Amino acid sequence: MPISLDILAAILVTATIQSLFGVGVLLFGTPILLVLGYPFVTALAVLLPISCSINLLQVSRYHAHIDRSFYGKILSLSAPGIVVCLLLVTRAAINIGFLVGLFLILVALKDVCEPVKRWIESLVRYERTYFVAMGIIHGLTNLGGSLLTAIVHSKHYEKDVQRVTTAVAYGNFAFFQLLTLLVALDRFPIPFTESALAVLAGVGTYLLTDQLVYAKIGAAQYRTVFAALLFVSGTVLILKAALMR
Repeated sequence: MPISLDILAAILVTATIQSLFGVGVLLFGTPILLVLGYPFVTALAVLLPISCSINLLQVSRYHAHIDRSFYGKILSLSAPGIVVCLLLVTRAAINIGFLVGLFLILVALKDVCEPVKRWIESLVRYERTYFVAMGIIHGLTNLGGSLLTAIVHSKHYEKDVQRVTTAVAYGNFAFFQLLTLLVALDRFPIPFTESALAVLAGVGTYLLTDQLVYAKIGAAQYRTVFAALLFVSGTVLILKAALMR
């Protein structure tokens, strides 16, 4: 399947978001490609190599800022659910986007609403359960990145720590998904040359965005924009859930 102009446009937009926040290609790219009529597995085949590549570049440059304890929980608690549930979802579609979207909007509003803030903080205290649920949800729906950004946002990390910790976790999500597809599918839906072109478009977008935009955003401004990303993500997921019924 060739990379068409609509797919390329989706790649450029979502790669810009992921370049800033460590997450975005899968979170926004998946619903965009589904709305455009592409099958779920095809969308994954297009987006996973791009997501992995951008996250790898982010981690290679900022690896000293990774919260390694957080990363360890991703590997041990989230990864198994991703693999098992992705194998299941290739045979059945499950739509829980509305609930995930509502949760994201609440997380985005927690800094301006004290009751919501207390509820979110009590929820993320149960980290082991949260991480297991995140892996299951990502394997089933590809929406685990939204829950990842929610828990990272709740930890009040410094700007570089926030992005690279999100990136290394999200990169592992994508790596395990890609590995699962390569093992489970008889034939990968995207030819290698087309996939390479898509990756180059995503990586080029990252290099430009990192130098021209990310480097100029202050820490306080970054946190505000990150909260806006959560709010928009939640709204998009709710709309997607409604449209895909």
